[in-house]
Amino acid sequence: MKSLIFAGAGIVAGILAGFLGIGGGTVLVPLLLALGYNYPQAIATSSLSIVITATSGTLQNWHQKAFTWERVLMIGLPAVVTAQIGVYLTKLFPDYWLKAAFGILLLFNIYLVQLRKFIKNQQQQEPQEIEKNKDTGSWVSNSTTTSIATGSLAGVLAGLFGIGGGVIMVPLQILFLKETIKTAIQTSLAVVVITSISACLGHAVDGNVLWFEGLLLGIGGFGGAQISTRFLPKLPNQLVSFTFQTYLAMLSLYFFWQAWQSYNS
Repeated sequence: MKSLIFAGAGIVAGILAGFLGIGGGTVLVPLLLALGYNYPQAIATSSLSIVITATSGTLQNWHQKAFTWERVLMIGLPAVVTAQIGVYLTKLFPDYWLKAAFGILLLFNIYLVQLRKFIKNQQQQEPQEIEKNKDTGSWVSNSTTTSIATGSLAGVLAGLFGIGGGVIMVPLQILFLKETIKTAIQTSLAVVVITSISACLGHAVDGNVLWFEGLLLGIGGFGGAQISTRFLPKLPNQLVSFTFQTYLAMLSLYFFWQAWQSYNS
């Protein structure tokens, strides 16, 4: 029965990974916690599953030529280093602090997506100024710097919260790199492969990875990601954006509740 639960949860996480550009940790970590595993085991095992799930979706997106490897590497390579910082930080704080911080992070990401919509409306009112900035080449410089900063932050989050970093990479790409939500999701999923490998290795050294459970989740996620990445290009941007924000809001409430439970226990 537990094997069926893990496989089913992996499929759900894989579908969400392809649709939202996340690794699936925001589904898997709560599941593992609910099944009685401790927080380090939950985030470590989630990281292993995410490696498989994100690879599945990325292969499909690559086949569809939905992202550029240059952008993926600019975001992903800094994350390889900073993911180890996140792994280290999990040892310094109690569970309820980490869960509450995750809930706040999710709410902040909703704000980032809304902020991008506001900025986009402002830019549409000032087309000449935008063209001027493009001609000077300043966007390229800002894009490179922001890509590195985005990847660095995503890496810390991957190690700290057992996620691939997609919940922060998608809003930041929309806000600072001027990507559409679909492109941001597809690029994010490719970067998640890099961040989750780094995070998983760091947790494996500490002996927190549950290999059998992680592989079961990953196999389910592999199939789920293949499904969702095939349908994502056909969906309206507005629907994808609404789904992403609704998902973040629901998860934030769940993690605040989890933090309260941990604090009282």
